[in-house]
Amino acid sequence: MELADKIIVVTGAAGGIGKALAARFLAEGAKQVVSVDLDEAGARATADELGCIAMGADVSKEDDVARVIERTEDEVGPIDLFCSNAGIGAGPELASPNVEWQASFDVNVMAHVYAARHLVPRMLERGGGYFLNTASAAGLLSQIGGAAYAMSKHAAVGFGEWLALTYADRGIKVSMLCPQAVRTAMTAQATASTQAASVDGMMEPETLAESVVEGLRQESFLILPHPEVLEYMRRKTGDYDRWIRGMNRLQQRLLAAAQS
Repeated sequence: MELADKIIVVTGAAGGIGKALAARFLAEGAKQVVSVDLDEAGARATADELGCIAMGADVSKEDDVARVIERTEDEVGPIDLFCSNAGIGAGPELASPNVEWQASFDVNVMAHVYAARHLVPRMLERGGGYFLNTASAAGLLSQIGGAAYAMSKHAAVGFGEWLALTYADRGIKVSMLCPQAVRTAMTAQATASTQAASVDGMMEPETLAESVVEGLRQESFLILPHPEVLEYMRRKTGDYDRWIRGMNRLQQRLLAAAQS
């Protein structure tokens, strides 16, 4: 996919990955980018800085996602690329209240479902379209210190697979963005989760955006800004038991370092 002259929606665009994507897409000649965020003031700040459009939305609410799609298509034009990028971090653990687990699932998974539910029929009518869904390397591997995060990101990848294989013959394309640690507000705290994810370094959002542009150009299902993730996946599937033992040892090292 070439981004020139495309109409693109980016959720979670108030900062971090979303803002970097919006900026890079405009640099590639996008016709228009819609900056969407729960933090509407932040979305507007991004739009003012980059020269695009802003909308506020809570992507965990289906009505909000539907409204963004309807407003964009009515006021801007047909959406060529929907970037379901908004997400929440490591979050709850095993003993956390169910409401916290549900929040992780609603933002990290159901937001992708809502976007597809309301946009796929429109895209099919006009012969195709593209979804870029931000998951994480945690959705392919796992997340030390982040039970709900690991669960929800795995589910996000699973939904992306289903979406891609179901509509591949009808012009719908899907890419899953699965980075390790990226320098954002989500990774600002030195937690075990952040330390595990940054084992291969902390990537800048602008560097990630370059990988995304290339991945979209190649129409790759998996966009892996950290290429090491592919080898980790191979090791995992090659010997699952060995991989679990290795991850457990890594967790023990991180916990020991945190206590020393």
